[in-house]
Amino acid sequence: MKSLLDIKLGLFKKSLALAILLVLSHETFGQNPLVRDQFTADPTARVMNGKIYVFPSHDIRCEDTQGRPDWFCMEDYHVFSSSNLTDWEDHGMILSQYQVPWVDQESFSMWAPDAIEKDGKFYFYFPSKAKNRTLESDAPGVNGSSFKIGVAVAENPEGPYVPEKLPIANVDGIDPNVFIDHDGQAYLFWSQHHFFGAKLKPNMKELDSEVFTLKDFPDEGLKEGPFVFEREGLYYMVYPHVEKNTERIEYATSDSPLGPYTFQGVVMDESPTGCWTNHPSVAKLDEQWLFFYHHNDYSPNFDKNRSIRADSLFFDAEGKIQKITPTHRGIGISKAEIKIHLDRFSNHSKDGYSIEFLNPASPFDGWKSVFSKNGAWVQYNQVDFGNGKMKKVILNLQSKNNDGSLELRLGNEKGKLIAKEKINGSSDWKEIKVDLNDEVQGVQDLVLVYKGKGNIAVDWMSFN
Repeated sequence: MKSLLDIKLGLFKKSLALAILLVLSHETFGQNPLVRDQFTADPTARVMNGKIYVFPSHDIRCEDTQGRPDWFCMEDYHVFSSSNLTDWEDHGMILSQYQVPWVDQESFSMWAPDAIEKDGKFYFYFPSKAKNRTLESDAPGVNGSSFKIGVAVAENPEGPYVPEKLPIANVDGIDPNVFIDHDGQAYLFWSQHHFFGAKLKPNMKELDSEVFTLKDFPDEGLKEGPFVFEREGLYYMVYPHVEKNTERIEYATSDSPLGPYTFQGVVMDESPTGCWTNHPSVAKLDEQWLFFYHHNDYSPNFDKNRSIRADSLFFDAEGKIQKITPTHRGIGISKAEIKIHLDRFSNHSKDGYSIEFLNPASPFDGWKSVFSKNGAWVQYNQVDFGNGKMKKVILNLQSKNNDGSLELRLGNEKGKLIAKEKINGSSDWKEIKVDLNDEVQGVQDLVLVYKGKGNIAVDWMSFN
């Protein structure tokens, strides 16, 4: 009979093999969700080595013998990177609950992490439940099975990360966030009913001050997931807060990393479609501020399986954050030659357009655009045609309707017509190639318009 350790190691090896396979075989593009082959949540985005790295948590569905079924279930972490906000690479698993000596390996509680670079080394911070034993003799202030925060260290942002044997002493809570100020001083922030902060020692593994309870934040309603960044001498903290029914993202500002903070407003409203949680981070790449968060796109009926997203973030002249409306389109410029999924739209007509899963039993297969009314349209922005060498558009579609056509236009639904094709009915998916009737150069916004009766579904579009 196999021992529990043998079973754990077997599961670990299977997870590692799957991670390697995904790295080798899967492509992701700058559309929301950013990761298209697994559940991800709680993204921390960092610019490192000229690229943007995202360190999320990794949702799975727990079996009856794992963690707490029908609840948040997480056993490991992956890291993703991009140099252009469009092509994202999964570097595979960087840390598992089975690799950390102090973690309760039955808890599946590797929740929201953070990572940061200092002096050429990369530090990964993560919360989890400690083993159900007293650790006070090893690390004062650490006890029991509540959440603790650990740190793992690597020579590269992709890992491998080596965890410390014990969690950080005198820190009880979740959602670690590390901020390094201009003077080199590092701070650790976390949440546990309130927000807490403390200075870190230069080794980035120990506290170097007393623990401060940060002021002034709402006392009513759950708040968690603090993320601190600095802009033009002002310190911003973005965080989720349940002001009414579910988490919305708010922000506050201060003249000091440790506060006191002044509430400034709402960055992102509550989800209108039922995801109870949200979790933010902010990064700046090539002068563009970016806002990372999550939603349950691939799991609309179970909001404990989430997916990370990103949208652009803007400030007004007074330094206030402008409210963000979540998009499917996301960030980055799509190359014309890739498969452009129009269901990750920038805009669409009010009537006659909808999206549906290609295969409800396999959500990671993605969605399809469904046109059901004459004049329905969908818009997809920021497509790069380069120097104008594209001659054809390829559409993967399905239609039982023989009396309809598709028009491809630039800019908006009444913009310049660059391709048009009558659609022959077919219950099977098929690719059709249509000549472009004019040269298209540079970065363009595209609109696909349906003219006809009945329904037509489009999976993707590309150019060659």
